[in-house]
Amino acid sequence: MSTDQDLVTDGLLTHPYAVYDRLRDTAPVHRVTGPDGSPTWLVTRYDDVREALANPLLSLDKRHALPGGYKGFALPPALDANLLNMDPPDHTRIRRLVGRAFTTRRVEQLRAPIRRTADHLLDALGAHGGTDLIAAYAAPLPITVICDLLGVPDGHRRDFRAWTDVLVAPDPARPQAAKEAVVAMLGFFTQLLADKRKEPADDLLSDLIAVRDESGSTGNDRAGSDRLSEDELMSLAFLILFAGYENTVQLIGTAVLALLQHPDQLAALRADPTRLPAAVEEFVRYDGPALLAIRRFPLEDVTISDVTVPAGETVLLSLAAANRDPRRFPDADRFDLGRDATGHLALGHGIHYCLGAPLARLETEIALAALLERLPDLKLDGDPGDLRWRPSLRARGLLALPVTY
Repeated sequence: MSTDQDLVTDGLLTHPYAVYDRLRDTAPVHRVTGPDGSPTWLVTRYDDVREALANPLLSLDKRHALPGGYKGFALPPALDANLLNMDPPDHTRIRRLVGRAFTTRRVEQLRAPIRRTADHLLDALGAHGGTDLIAAYAAPLPITVICDLLGVPDGHRRDFRAWTDVLVAPDPARPQAAKEAVVAMLGFFTQLLADKRKEPADDLLSDLIAVRDESGSTGNDRAGSDRLSEDELMSLAFLILFAGYENTVQLIGTAVLALLQHPDQLAALRADPTRLPAAVEEFVRYDGPALLAIRRFPLEDVTISDVTVPAGETVLLSLAAANRDPRRFPDADRFDLGRDATGHLALGHGIHYCLGAPLARLETEIALAALLERLPDLKLDGDPGDLRWRPSLRARGLLALPVTY
């Protein structure tokens, strides 16, 4: 065990993988100062992270946290009753209710609509020129897909993207911005649910409302085995929209950057686009969108790599460090589309494995396929060292990706 370290000043915001390399080698479990200044335990080795992700003694329920510990986002109850804060049996019940919408078979039915959206965005770019690929392509594609799936009207999509950006990477100069974003989102979802109740449509949110209302319960009572409370309904809508947008936009951006920085790999993928589904696994392993899994709280004292973590303290599992662990992936810092990247932890492991993983994979595959076909001369515009990354310990993503084509 190391002495306390500050996750922000220790370099994770600017050079995360170099810091994680050092942490894995010096001690796999560190007591550190977390994102909000509270004490936290950071776990960095693959085997330890994988085991901890599936350990039922590590709870996601904030009620098991010690007072004053790091708990993540501060959300009102109407947005906080989501899968990222739940253990079984509530987690099992809600995941079962919504899981049918995200099976590989159901998601595959979205292939044609996603490709149409990608082509529409590329049509708007024109045959040649320059652009910020995040703003023009990587961001609007997933927000369009997830909003269409849920049934969110076009006029609110830009607002939701702005609120999400504020929550993931709070601006220290604007301490009230995150609270304002939460208030705005709460009002947005309250009105959206009311509108859907008046005029149901063929979308996921209308289906979830039907599950909620047909159960016959009222208020915010604890839901039964096949029911949703009102808070759970709103929180689920928030989580699907938030995670469905945020993770995919970052993954598309870092995948394109990796290809542009490795022209041999890009040429190989252009020569054989059928390799794209397997390539997505290397993209997400090499530079995935989530640096850390959602925080966890031991229900009792637990031992991780010979270090005892007391009950109720906060544990952060580094997915990024685990995926670059050379004990699991030889030459792990090398980007290699020929690698067998299966077994990576970028999308989680165990009962909390990412519900939207099939959709994120499909969107990334289609986004890259369209780029390879439509923009054969795509190049990075400028020095890679000048690229700006989102200042966040939660999410790994580019603020902009300037390209020419």
